[in-house]
Amino acid sequence: MKGNRTTVTILMADDDEDDYLLAREAFAESRLANHLYFVHDGEELMDYLYRRGKYLHAKNSPRPGLILLDLNMPKKDGREALREIKADPHLRQIPVVVLTTSKAEEDIYQIYDLGANSFISKPVTFSSLVDVIKTLGKYWFEVVELPGERVGEGYEQRPR
Repeated sequence: MKGNRTTVTILMADDDEDDYLLAREAFAESRLANHLYFVHDGEELMDYLYRRGKYLHAKNSPRPGLILLDLNMPKKDGREALREIKADPHLRQIPVVVLTTSKAEEDIYQIYDLGANSFISKPVTFSSLVDVIKTLGKYWFEVVELPGERVGEGYEQRPR
């Protein structure tokens, strides 16, 4: 076990602004000092990851160490985005935690088949969300070792 907290950029993809605000408050309540970025749909998620459009500059899109992904989003849903992330050798090492309202067993199987690292049903209460965020923080930022960027392997803009 590492024992030390690591500051990691977290990218949350969710079309519900209220869910983002609640997650931001839950991170603050959990005393996690991670930088939390937010995108509204799967297309914007991929723009962020590939540094396209408004995410062209690294200061607007630091490489995430963890992606929190909702399944049901407009334009490109979470399943499509997850499939694309895990198919890309430059992105597949980023852990993806699906955080969704779904509890359907078929979604759980499909998400793990697509390469998700975890599947969590969104908690109903704020206190339960804080508990989930604390657990995520402990596991992802204190216990496991996350891959850093490889020297010479950039996280640069690539056309898609």
